[in-house]
Parts: sequence; C-alpha cells; structure tokens
Amino acid sequence: QMDVHGRIREVLAETIREELAPEHQQLSTEDLINALRQRGIIDDVIKELKFATDVDEKERTSAPKPSTHFVDREPPVLKKTNIDPTRRYLYLQVLGGKAFLEHLQEPEPLPGQICSTFTLCLHFRNQRFRSKPVPCACEPDFHDGFLLEVHKDSLGDGSKMVDATTMLSICDPVHMVLIKTDTFGETTLVASYFLEWRSVLAAETGITNVAVELLGVGTESKVSVGVLNIRLEMYPQLSKTLSAEVTNTQFALERQKTAEKERLFLVYAKQWWREYLQIRPTHNMRLVKIFAQDENGVNRPVCSYVRALRAGRLLDTPRQAARFVSVLGYERAPVIGGGAGKQEQWCTLLAFLCRNKGDCEDHANLLCSLLLGFGLEAFVCVGTKAKGVPHTWVMTCGTDGTITFWESLTGHRYIHRPINPEDPPQAEQPKPLYPYRTIGCIFNHQKFLGNCQPSDAVEVCVFDLHDESKWKPMSEEAIKSVCPPGMTSSAPPFPPLCASTIDAAVTSNEVELQLRILVSEHRKDLGLSTVWDDHLSYLLSPALAAYELERSTGISAGNEEFQDAVRRAVPDGHTFKGFPIHFVYRNARRAFATCLRSPFCEEIICCRGDQVRLAVRVRVFPYPEAACAVWIMFACKYRSVL
Repeated sequence: QMDVHGRIREVLAETIREELAPEHQQLSTEDLINALRQRGIIDDVIKELKFATDVDEKERTSAPKPSTHFVDREPPVLKKTNIDPTRRYLYLQVLGGKAFLEHLQEPEPLPGQICSTFTLCLHFRNQRFRSKPVPCACEPDFHDGFLLEVHKDSLGDGSKMVDATTMLSICDPVHMVLIKTDTFGETTLVASYFLEWRSVLAAETGITNVAVELLGVGTESKVSVGVLNIRLEMYPQLSKTLSAEVTNTQFALERQKTAEKERLFLVYAKQWWREYLQIRPTHNMRLVKIFAQDENGVNRPVCSYVRALRAGRLLDTPRQAARFVSVLGYERAPVIGGGAGKQEQWCTLLAFLCRNKGDCEDHANLLCSLLLGFGLEAFVCVGTKAKGVPHTWVMTCGTDGTITFWESLTGHRYIHRPINPEDPPQAEQPKPLYPYRTIGCIFNHQKFLGNCQPSDAVEVCVFDLHDESKWKPMSEEAIKSVCPPGMTSSAPPFPPLCASTIDAAVTSNEVELQLRILVSEHRKDLGLSTVWDDHLSYLLSPALAAYELERSTGISAGNEEFQDAVRRAVPDGHTFKGFPIHFVYRNARRAFATCLRSPFCEEIICCRGDQVRLAVRVRVFPYPEAACAVWIMFACKYRSVL
C-alpha cells in the first residue's frame, strides 16, 4: 500500500550519492538502515504492519459461531508465506496488461457494479495459483505475485540448493491460462500460454522483465488477444548466472530434439495408417483419430492428452470420479458463423479445469486419466452416437474380461455384451442400452489401437485387445517417444486437482432464498398469494441427498423414511406434489427459467387451490475444482376439494 520498495530505492540512491562520493567506502547494512531510520521510513512501515498474532487473538475471543451457518463477510487476512532460505523459488509478478483491444470500448465500471472480469490461472511443477479477478479493460490492472517453488516434491535432492545449471535442465514451462467471467458467471477461455521462465537464469541482475503476447484460442489461435507484463526473479539470488549463449543453445537443442521426435512419430503414423488402409479400403471411413488440435491450434498425438492422474484425497472411488467429471459443464467448442461443421478443440487439462466446462473429448480424457489413476485399465473410445454424430467415451477392461462403458457427460455406466452375428436367428441376443453406434479406435497414455473388425458397429465389436486381427496396435515405443515422461515440451505436465472453495451450506441457502423470491414474484404476477411451509421444505432434504448418493454410487437408500415423513406432514384429504431437478450451475434465475419449462414443475409453482402451502429445498454438493451438483426440489400440498 505504501510502495515501500519504491521509497527504499529512493533512499538508497540518495544515501549512496551522499555517503559514497567522498571516499568510495563500502556501505554496511547498518549504514543503510540508519539512513532509512533518519527519514522515518522504518517507523512508517512498522505502523502499517499488522502482525498475525492480533488476528489469532480476535479469533479466540470472538463469540462462538451460532448453529446456523453464516459466513463472515470480513476481508480475508492474507496468510504470511514462509520462504525457506534453503530452497529455490521463482517469483513471478504480473504487472498489468495492455492492448486487450476487444475491451477498448468497455466503460469504467461504477463502484459496486458487477462487471466482466479476467482471472489468470498458473500451473508450474504441481503447484497451482489463481490471480485476483480484475475488471476487463483494454489495459487490465493485474498486480499479482506468485512464489513458485522450483523443485516441489521432485528432483530428488531437495536438501541441496539447485544451481543455475541444474535449473537449466528443468524444462517444465509455467502454463498460464486467462479466463474471462461475464456478469452471469459464465466463463470463456481467452488465452493459454506456456512461459519459458529460464531466461531469468541468464539475467545479470537476477531479474528479467518480459512482455508476453497472448494469442487467442481455437479458430483465433493466430490472433493477438493482448500483452501481459511479467517480471521474473530468482530467490535467493543466484551466486553465478549463466550466459545468454548457454541458455539459448539449450533451448535450441530442446526444440531440435522435440521436433525430431515429432517428425519420426509422424513418419511412423503415416506408415501405420497406410498399413491400416491396406487391410480394408473402407477403413478410411472409420473414426481413427491419431492427432488432435489443442486450444492453441497445435496438433498433438491423442495419447498425450491422457495420463494416470491421482486425485489425492479429493475423490475416493472411480464412480465418484465419474460423477465429478459429469458435473463439469458441457459446452461445444465455440464457432464463429453457422454451418454444420463441428469446431474441434481438445483442451489441455489446466484450460478445461479453470474454465470449469469443456467438450465431450475433454470430459473423456479427464475421466480416463482418473480411472487410470485408480488402477483400472481404461481407454478413451472414439466413435459415433446415433445419426452418426462423432463422440468420445471411456471404456474399462476388467481382469475377467468384462467390458464397461462410462459416459463421461452423465456418469452412466453400461456393461457391453457383444452380439454374435454368426448365431442362428432364434438365439436370444442382448439388447444394448448404451447410445454408442460405431467405434473407430481406442487409446490411453501408452496404447493406441485401431478397430479392424469387419464391422465397426459397437454392438458386434469384440474387445479382445491382444488379437491383432481385430485391433491393430501402434508401437508402444513410438507412443512413449512423444508422450510424457519421454517427451516434455509439446505435452504440458498435468496439474493436480484443487479442493473446492464452495461452501455447500451457504451456497444452498443463497440459491434457495433467491428461488423463494422468484417463485413469490411469479405467483404475484398471476394474482396468487404464496405461503411457505418451512417444515415441509426441510423434509425434502433426505430425498435430495439420496438422489446424489445414487448418482455417485449407483445405490439408492432412505426412500422409505422420506415417504413416511411426507405422509405424516400431509394431512388426510390433502394432496402432495414434488418435483426434483438437477443442475450443474448455481445461477438461480437460469435454473428457475428451466424449471418453468417443465409442465410438472410449472403445475407446482403455479398451484391454485385451498390451503396451498409451497416448499422448496436446494442442496449443493461441491466437488473438486469449482464443480458442483445442485439439486432443487419444488413441492406443494393443498386440500383436495374435488
């Protein structure tokens, strides 16, 4: 707040001019501190500092929390970060942006007015950071510092301070993703950028300033979005820096090595495809996807989008992982202009998680990665649904040969039992319940297999993956050469999942309160009064909990108690109606508009009759990242006159 750095620099410059001129002596730290003291700067700083102990005192003496759940609206006290002087840190500061020309005409937001915001998300070596949201503008006012640990949990020798030469071999970039959030809370991906931070190793002062030009995503991947000013600094300072020649040579060698590996893989993939077409010419109609474009328009092998991902303590079971992936929002990649063509864009995991929504490929890649992390043999399947619409889903192979399909957008699971076309017509055939029609190829982080059975229809498909007459494999060595851990630069490392920051009770209360207001206003417009029955509202909770339990485990429980409680709460001669609905967003107005489209729900909300009592219950179930499942139940009871 006081710009201490600036003031100290001025004083140092002055002190050095005054004291050093006469006899060119060495200034000691004490001399400098005395100089600062004389100018009263140290006292100012001490006055401004608020020590952490005060906060703890206040927490101890504050009254115990009431049983209902209130959130303190006080600004959070910034936690102090302890810098371990024996470890290396990279201090990355984002000092504003410029030339975000799309926001040239944005008016200055009025105080308190909700406006669109930019948020910057970073990932570096298993650490994730988020900037404070800043209003969208032509020159967005980013002012954030991030302290990145250079060897977190890895690089074996954590006890030794890494020197510049060792750091030069760490080729993990800092992945930066810029997200725009509009006034309704909808997010869009603006840019995704890989920052080469190692230029700081050759900076003589130990500090380097870079202007990073961000390019758009998808169809706009060649268009500039804006420029971020970034300052990089090493802590503690390097005892000896490298020459720019050394760092540039290293970067050139890495690029060369990567390009050569990619070239060899491309040659191999072409050869594999030629062989695949020689089996049957009709194979060129099958959906065999070897490469896919990421959000920056870079073609990458599909296997590099999947990796065994462990969710730590955030998810406990594979089914819960499937539930988590299904409540991340679904949105097709945006296209400018009409036309039937689907814009294809497979996102890097960081971009998908920060945006909190993505296409079916993003969901399938994440679900496959989580299932691999849970120790299952999982693959992403590329094929079509009804009407030939391209689709991806996930498949797991049990040790007993059971094949299970997982729909990543809904969390549903289907057992696959193939139909044998050779069977006599009288034989009973299994009726497939899954929505998939054809399958062209399957892949995970180590394998890629093309379907070369006579028909690519899923229902007759046999998943004997070791039989090369049914599935043509790619060389695992070739895949390893272009996918991590063998390859680093073109495939970004996977970020860890973050715990949810959503407070379930508070959010549930807020959405419920907003829905009550919306219902009352809607009924008022129809000339109806509204009487809420709080007891009946509370009784709906077990039903919502049971619905979510069923979605995440496949087991339903507790229905008898719910029905019993409702029967007791609804007197003889009265009618009860209830309508549950599920959303993956927390926007009450949008949810209410959707509910009114359902004739059942509209009947409850606009209920007329004698002694009408209305009830609504909202339950928000938070999942990792910003994902959440929102269950809403509307209900009414009234006296049956007929």
